[in-house]
Amino acid sequence: MGMTVVEKILARASGLALVKAGDVVEPRVDLAMSHENAALVINQFKEVYEGSGREATPWDSSRIAIIFDHRVPAESPKTATNQKKIREFVAQHGIAKFHDVRGDVGGICHQILPEYGYVRPGFVVVGTDSHTTSHGALGAFSFGIGATEMASVWTLGFAVNVEVPATIKVVVSGEFSEFVGPKDLILHLIGTLTAQGANFRAIEFHGETIRKMSTSGRLVICNMSVEAGATSGIVPGDQETLRYLREEAGVTDEITLTTPDPDAVYERVVEIDINTLTPQIACPHMVDNVKPIAEVVGTKVHQIVIGSCTNGRLDDLAMAADILRGKKVAQDVRMLVFPASGRIFGQALDLGYVHDLMKAGAVVMNSGCGPCLGVHEGALGDDETALSTTNRNFKGRMGNPKSGVYLCSPAVAAASAITGVITDPRQGGK
Repeated sequence: MGMTVVEKILARASGLALVKAGDVVEPRVDLAMSHENAALVINQFKEVYEGSGREATPWDSSRIAIIFDHRVPAESPKTATNQKKIREFVAQHGIAKFHDVRGDVGGICHQILPEYGYVRPGFVVVGTDSHTTSHGALGAFSFGIGATEMASVWTLGFAVNVEVPATIKVVVSGEFSEFVGPKDLILHLIGTLTAQGANFRAIEFHGETIRKMSTSGRLVICNMSVEAGATSGIVPGDQETLRYLREEAGVTDEITLTTPDPDAVYERVVEIDINTLTPQIACPHMVDNVKPIAEVVGTKVHQIVIGSCTNGRLDDLAMAADILRGKKVAQDVRMLVFPASGRIFGQALDLGYVHDLMKAGAVVMNSGCGPCLGVHEGALGDDETALSTTNRNFKGRMGNPKSGVYLCSPAVAAASAITGVITDPRQGGK
């Protein structure tokens, strides 16, 4: 019997010749990632060793990555103290894959991992963040776990009681129209599957559209696979994977691609033709409340947000800058832009995108997650509406349960910033 990509990865990592959906395995972990919540992981990890007389030492410090991104720079004494605690742990155990609050190497965890070549095809990646699904863009089986589970990984080096997920195969064909892209595709898919339609499943992406899609776009669709309930979103490794890792991430060692068997068994096959796809909008307060933009055009917005681990990469900033160049953000609209990493911020500076955005009236912020979840920067006021390129719009997501968040692509966000209402970039962009 043939295996899907995820089944192949889990079989290898578990030392088994064959696994199938529903099996329970204990795969070896190739990379374990945390952000500021590593402070909680450290507490749980040390509890494992209490009373043993042994020092709490991670199984393999070279396989642990810690990135400060959710509350950077620290917004409170509590956060600053937790970050201090993590720095001390990192220094004690020689954790080299550590990205502190620095402009040159900092950024959002789900951008840093691929950008620095930490993720490879065929890896098992776990992270104490639900959007760890992002790294399936590089052909890894990547999923979110809790702090207690991560403490177990730090202790043992493998994940316990992992059920092999059934896989939904998504086949995408066609060419994107102007101002339509990967964000619109994944919003459309989430609307089709619903927020629970892929619960405990892997989504495996295929088709000519995916083969032509950049790694940046693949990160978008894998990042938001979790919004359909998926354990993992994954694009089988291919030539684009190799190109990205060699040319952009600087990987020089051997890379092995993992692809599904021709007779792999899928729970369901979903086919999508994007030739007629229009810009998509996820309306408050659920990500699967997706509508074509025509149904919400003209909705008043108070804040525009472009950035995050979903849409804060260079191509996203380029799209926004192109639309806003020579124009102005509406007077009664706040526009926040936060690049996904310091490296991307620097590239955007060199290419003039930051100048274009700021001259238009946008506030360009440091790389981080703060505005996305409303814990640090860019919280909404009562009865305000945000239009955002981020990945969630639950009630209170941007810091205020009395506000509303719409999700969209960078093109829609930039076009709408000019008009102050939700605007179709095909009519109101350039």
